[in-house]
This record gives sequence, C-alpha cells and structure tokens, in this order.
Amino acid sequence: MSLATRNGTASVDAPVNPPTVVRQRRVRPGLLGLAVLLIALGGLGAAFAVTSVRATGSYLAVARPVEVGREISAADLVSVQVAGGQGLRPVPAGRLDEVVGKRAAVALVPGTLLTLGQVTDDPLLGPGQQQIALGLKTAQVPARALHPGDKVLLVSTPDRSNTTGDAAAAGTRFSATVIDMVSPANDDKVLYLALQTRDVPAVVALAAQNRLAVVLTETA
Repeated sequence: MSLATRNGTASVDAPVNPPTVVRQRRVRPGLLGLAVLLIALGGLGAAFAVTSVRATGSYLAVARPVEVGREISAADLVSVQVAGGQGLRPVPAGRLDEVVGKRAAVALVPGTLLTLGQVTDDPLLGPGQQQIALGLKTAQVPARALHPGDKVLLVSTPDRSNTTGDAAAAGTRFSATVIDMVSPANDDKVLYLALQTRDVPAVVALAAQNRLAVVLTETA
C-alpha cells in the first residue's frame, strides 16, 4: 500500500497489517471419547429397560390347594409364562424337580406363583409333637400375622361357669410353634400349631371351652 506525502515527495510504502488468523478450537480426544461412551451407555440402558419389561419366562404356579406340611407333587404345580417375573423371585419352571418331594411351609393357594420360601425340607413337626388347629377371633391373635416358626404360649383362662371359685386350672401354660395361619372369609383366624403330644388333650379341651389365650413369645 502506497501513501503520497504533502510536499510532493515520492510516495512511500505504508506498513501493512498482518492478516488475522482465526484460531480453531481444539477438541480433546478424551472428551470426545467420553461423549461417545455416554451415548452408547444411554442406548444400552434404554435397550435393557425395554428388554426387562418385555422379557417373558416360564415359572411355577400353584395348580391346586396344598395344605401345610403336605408333600408337593408335580400335579400340584403348573408352568406359566410371566412377563418381567425377575423381580418377583418365583421358582423357574426348569427347577420343578428341586421342588417336588418337599413339603409346603405355608398353605399354597391355586393361581399364585411359587417361591422357594413357601417350601421346606425341615420337619414341621419335631419329635413327640402333633399338629392342632385353633379357631380364633381376630382380637385373639397377638399380632397382625403369625408366621411359620413363631413361638407362642397358650395360657388357659378361668372357667366362668365354675361357681366354686376354684381357679387352680387357670393359668396353665403350653408352649407351641406356629406352622401356619390362614384367614377364612368370615374374618376369623385358623392357627395351626405344633404341640407336644402330652399337651394335646388338655389344649383341645380348653379350646372347646374357648378358654385359651395366645401369647407371642418369639418371632421366627
């Protein structure tokens, strides 16, 4: 670029500004790789969620009623297809042979999925024990629900028909173990207990007179 001077002297070259160089922003390879990884993980997470919801497996369900303590047979169970059954923890149908021959730890209801917690190899009745059933009102049960293995104490109450004032028979205690508890449609409770054989006659007689109180002493 040339500039003319005022006094008419020859023009001189003026300094030229250097061109402006736009500096390009450099992308770090590490950040780019991290972004790609996050996108990939997001896609895998979405795919896993869809697969988990849609996944269908074969599981064991109860086909007919099975009482507490009864040995389970293959005819008592049926294979069903359940979507998303992983979170329910039912017994897979392929493990049928592991369940058949075991006893029901609780009453098995038709139409429900079977779990390993509902079957047992442990004896429900110990040596010298027998099973009895007590019909109780809801207010007579010492907890919202009693579970297999809970320890209870049966305490005899006074005989109100006894006018002699003899209360010697009152306050007798019997130790028992809960096998199961069910709730019939009339809102009463049926309590199944393992009881020492020697105590069975007295407990049955007291139950017939409605002279038993149930006390929870230990939870399973």
